[in-house]
Amino acid sequence: MNATVKNVNYTVEQTAKAVEDYKAGVDVEVIATALGKSVRSVVAKLSREGVYQKKEYTAKDGSKAESKADLVAQIAEKLGVSADQVGSLESATKVALKLVVAAL
Repeated sequence: MNATVKNVNYTVEQTAKAVEDYKAGVDVEVIATALGKSVRSVVAKLSREGVYQKKEYTAKDGSKAESKADLVAQIAEKLGVSADQVGSLESATKVALKLVVAAL
């Protein structure tokens, strides 16, 4: 029987350092460079470790940016239906969804 050896992508020490640095506020790009890993790899590892927090994006006017899901939820509320019933609206453009919300 052939035994397969799992290739370890992150050592225990690398994982601990990445988590420690991230919690201390070090930017993910800096952590990735220090570890010789891609940003996507580090984000995935931090996510698996349960510490990564997705960035909050803001609109040009400084307010919280609304996602399509948020807009569809607003439309559903105004129509008095569940978000599941109008969920396919998420495939529309954000501009179109904002127009519908404003019209309702």
